[in-house]
Amino acid sequence: MKIEILCTGDEILTGKTVNTNYSHIARRLTENGFHTTWGTVVGDDPDSLVRAFHLAAQRADAVIVNGGLGPTVDDLSQQAAAQAAGVELELFRQWLDRIEAWYISRGREMPSSNVKQAMLPAGSQWIDNPVGTACGFAMDMGSARFFFTPGVPAELKRMLEDQILPRLHGMRGQPVFTRIKRFHTFGIGEARADRILDGVEDLAGDGSVKLGFQSHYPQLEIKLTLHGTSQAELDRKIMPVENEVRKRLGNFILCEDDQLLEKEIIRALQQAGSSVSVVEMHTAGRVTARLVGAADHAECVKSGMVSVDVGQLLKYAGIAEPVSREPDRQLAVCLADAIQARCDASHVLVTLVKPLDRQDGGKYAADIAVAISDGKGGDCRTSRLPGSPEWVRLGAVELALDSLRRYLSGLPATERIDSELR
Repeated sequence: MKIEILCTGDEILTGKTVNTNYSHIARRLTENGFHTTWGTVVGDDPDSLVRAFHLAAQRADAVIVNGGLGPTVDDLSQQAAAQAAGVELELFRQWLDRIEAWYISRGREMPSSNVKQAMLPAGSQWIDNPVGTACGFAMDMGSARFFFTPGVPAELKRMLEDQILPRLHGMRGQPVFTRIKRFHTFGIGEARADRILDGVEDLAGDGSVKLGFQSHYPQLEIKLTLHGTSQAELDRKIMPVENEVRKRLGNFILCEDDQLLEKEIIRALQQAGSSVSVVEMHTAGRVTARLVGAADHAECVKSGMVSVDVGQLLKYAGIAEPVSREPDRQLAVCLADAIQARCDASHVLVTLVKPLDRQDGGKYAADIAVAISDGKGGDCRTSRLPGSPEWVRLGAVELALDSLRRYLSGLPATERIDSELR
């Protein structure tokens, strides 16, 4: 089945709004065993929309149109669809009653412009939208079945799951099961990962497993995709491939599937009855923010100190004696040990960033020092990361969290990462 995703709106076409709806639709289609053949973006112009609908009707079996179902003058999907199909718009009274009831329940009067949302092309079938006022609809043009969806992300997601995916499965006529396995890694580049995993998909035996990579610095996602006729078939084929990926990538795997690095750290702390306090320099407080955001219980993250002033960090640690004021290994270890001795957290994580002058070619770099103390010992990881200040900040935060993950799991924290300078 050939599927096209057609997104509408000047704000999408001009780049003013990031098209996250397309990404969501395409991902959910893939996860359900469908193949997206074309992706199209059209502005708020009636003639352009009609031409796009005609073209899609000629080349696709199913078309998901997103956007243009609102009450304003630039919402043109119903009008363009009717014109493309050569039919008139008709009032769908049942939906107009729904909109009026929606406004009444909120103590408001429905604006007259909302009547437009109940005007559907003659012969179309309405698609329910239980969380908004935009009425979805389906209709045939040429040899393609069109599904019109609202641009509001929450409304789109609900309609896609409840209404459109089931219809697409019915059009296909046979069940197709899909398995997507994700490994989230840090410290290993795409080229190296490709080399390490060379041939791993052959372990499935029939070439049915597809290996893919998606880099979103500072992490690299390794993805295995498999389609089959039953879940048992998927389990049998993908298991040896999964195990081999884990074996080859080893400690560079942070977590899998929908897991998050910070969630795994909090889970490890909870299981051990432990906690952490955080000190950060030149990281905009992102280490603390990610841990606090992942913590279900307040006792896991005891405190966070964020500053670019070494004097403030020394004061917070209760250090009166002169020590190195350079944000380096010595200062990081000193701060971690001093804070751990006086706070009620079992672990202290210190992340210091020392921005360097521009290097050749105008690029930036920074020295990173990450120290961990638990009162019985500790560890310190240093690195030099290149890139813009924001790029370095992202890398430093990930390096700090990965160092804590490794320490809590008893893994070596000194394995070099591909992005650091030698």
